[in-house]
Amino acid sequence: MKQKYHNYLQWEEYKQGMWRRVDTKQEQQYLKKAIEFTGDHMLYGHWMKQVITQWPISCDQNLSNADINHKAWIGHAACCIAFNCPEYIVRMAWHHLTPKQQDLANEQAEIAYKIWVERQTKNYQLNIFEEQG
Repeated sequence: MKQKYHNYLQWEEYKQGMWRRVDTKQEQQYLKKAIEFTGDHMLYGHWMKQVITQWPISCDQNLSNADINHKAWIGHAACCIAFNCPEYIVRMAWHHLTPKQQDLANEQAEIAYKIWVERQTKNYQLNIFEEQG
């Protein structure tokens, strides 16, 4: 897949504050919520699927980039969409999960990523068909 680029001002993740920093009190509140949220793989997976629907520009930018961890990005984005959690706190929460919880969360992220790739492939095929038609 060819890497897609968009100006960061268009990224939904930027607009929603995925990369922002919060004060220590907020950090602790978000961390507690993030541990609970990421530990529930079904809830987490639901919101991962919301990412690939609600953030098309950010997904283009990040999921077409072969050099980033797609599963991690989808997970970070899911926490941001679900409860406005900054990315760095999700990384902190990850270390509080059991290996089984991490595996289950990664499986959900892989499902969401594959759905996104399938949609991109279908859109590409539709565009080729329309150009030829």
